Amino acid sequence: MTQQHRNDDGRDSYDVLVVGGGAAGLNGALMLARSRRSVLVVDAGEPRNAPAEGVHGLLAREGMPPGELLERGRAEVRGYGGEVLAGEVASAARVDHGFTLTLADGRTLRARRLLVTTGLTDELPDVPGLREHWGSDVLHCPYCHGWEVRDQPIGVLATGPMSVHQTLLFRQLSDDVMYFAHTAPALSDEDADKLAARGIPVVEGEVAALESQDGRLTGVRLTDGHVIARAALAVAPRMVARAGFLAELGLETADHPSGMGTHIPVDAAGRTEAPGVWAAGNVTDPAAQVGASAAAGALAGAQINADLVAEETAQAVAALREPFNAAMESEVTTLVTGERRHGV
Repeated sequence: MTQQHRNDDGRDSYDVLVVGGGAAGLNGALMLARSRRSVLVVDAGEPRNAPAEGVHGLLAREGMPPGELLERGRAEVRGYGGEVLAGEVASAARVDHGFTLTLADGRTLRARRLLVTTGLTDELPDVPGLREHWGSDVLHCPYCHGWEVRDQPIGVLATGPMSVHQTLLFRQLSDDVMYFAHTAPALSDEDADKLAARGIPVVEGEVAALESQDGRLTGVRLTDGHVIARAALAVAPRMVARAGFLAELGLETADHPSGMGTHIPVDAAGRTEAPGVWAAGNVTDPAAQVGASAAAGALAGAQINADLVAEETAQAVAALREPFNAAMESEVTTLVTGERRHGV
């Protein structure tokens, strides 16, 4: 049996429900709350950057721990009357004038609009040791973590067509970079020339596992038993949008044009193909860093508010032009006749 969620004021319906409490979701909620919208952020508490020690490339917040950034964001949203609820959305359905969301624990929520900022899941190659070091010595973004491994022996585990590009970016940070071919297709002549020109050796053979000592990466072991010393390993995961709960709304993920994984397609303002649903952050842009995700959330929040303003204005104009409609007639009749009301 489902149970409606009610806030301290008894509300179970909102102008906007934001699904996902990362940078995109919180910044979208902040814009909406500052526009005096009733907004609720539903956060499953599984941020993608949780393993990272700090957020990088974000002006005035350089190096801040991800948890602290989110804690500050939640406080700012609440400061303007927005709400943040811990929970996981299991499904979403369209109802008259909006949506109903059902949480994994059975609670239900209603809203006029949805902002989806659920992010993505990184699917790593099946190599022992990768997951254990993910977010520290195993990384993927040179802009997020590259400075921290500068001048160190870096390896790049090839996973697809973007791996050569990734290798060249890390070469900017260290003179000692190796390309591990692993199970990727053979390099084209053009790509082979790029790596050779930048002094990047190509290591043939499949990677069997990562070697470590005292919790730090020490090397990459090949299937032939040979171990190549490395202090950091870059890998491009397959990035899968967290969007299964949107299926009933007719929203499905699509392959991202970059080949990095899947996403929810949106227009420049974050609007999806489903009326009343916007998306922002990594769920639609797999490569977006924290700053870009926050900016996209802010834009989507502003667009949602504008959409609601347009709807409310249209309703007000209709009421002005037709001041005495059926609903109003029924209300007046009830007030005048009270218990004596009868008829059709």
